[in-house]
Amino acid sequence: MKIKICGLSTEETMQAALDAGADMVGLVFFPKSPRHVPLSTACRLADMARGKAEIVALTVNMDLDGLSRINELVNPDWFQFHGEETPEACAAAKVMFQKKIMKAVPVSERADLEQAQFYAIVADMILFDAKPPKGSDLPGGNGVSYDWTLLKDLDLAKPFMLSGGLDASNVAEAIEKSGTTAVDVSSGVEREKGVKDCDLIRAFVAAARGATVAGE
Repeated sequence: MKIKICGLSTEETMQAALDAGADMVGLVFFPKSPRHVPLSTACRLADMARGKAEIVALTVNMDLDGLSRINELVNPDWFQFHGEETPEACAAAKVMFQKKIMKAVPVSERADLEQAQFYAIVADMILFDAKPPKGSDLPGGNGVSYDWTLLKDLDLAKPFMLSGGLDASNVAEAIEKSGTTAVDVSSGVEREKGVKDCDLIRAFVAAARGATVAGE
């Protein structure tokens, strides 16, 4: 089970995620998001995590110049594309930066899963997130969920990660219903929008690990 804590923005919460045993830590580079971090902060946080957890740089429809700057300064292990990036753009970034690629696919019904097949050809992992609520200008981190059973027995040929509305109280159920081997959380470990809570981070990681053990 891979556990990703996304949208970390302070040294305290990054340390809490690392101490709790998170496998992946996400840094958001999207100015509209309350979780956005400037490059100087991102560099410090990435240095804390390096060698302890995989570092994921989340971007939304960013151009190659912006990605190149993140790649050079932050040196993430993964780029997570959470916008309307095409499979061709994902492939180009993978070749150019020699980093693993995670592509977010928004889901509300079974038909939405079809586009994942196109991205699975080039991406190293697919992240299934809930479609944003109407009127939201954020593609993720909205705290909304969807029918996790849609992902059960999904034949994708690439690993996938479950995201969207997860927290410590429901992550075990989500793992059981979806059959996922990876989970991602952002708003579900926040005490207010964009502000992570160390206790909630620890509780989420413990719940996800517990679900793994229970399912074995």
